Amino acid sequence: MHRHGYKGRKFGRETDQRRALRRGLIKALIENFEITTTLAKAKEIRREAEKNITIAKKGGLANRRLLISRLDDLKTADLLMDVIAPQIKRDSGYLRIERAGFRRGDNAEMATISFVDNINLDAPAAKKENK
Repeated sequence: MHRHGYKGRKFGRETDQRRALRRGLIKALIENFEITTTLAKAKEIRREAEKNITIAKKGGLANRRLLISRLDDLKTADLLMDVIAPQIKRDSGYLRIERAGFRRGDNAEMATISFVDNINLDAPAAKKENK
């Protein structure tokens, strides 16, 4: 049996659990700007998180609603659209994965995933006050 044409990692979970895991990790990444997880999970969520950031950079009501449905959280979608996306100056490659050693219990390879650009939470508030 070969694995040709099978996209993504299974993580030993059912489909709904896997979707919830990815969604939770992406929400944590957006809210905290950096998370530490296993290398395989970091590589897997980077694909979906970068697509979400691209959607947020495009702006518009339809894209905002799409992000709300993908993230299943209004607060996180608003944070991504209103605060993070306007501060990102690049067209792609928004996230960086750095290896962070091995986990003590099971020796799983750990990684830290974070934004390449520095994100400032106060930047949009300053812009609104000036107007």
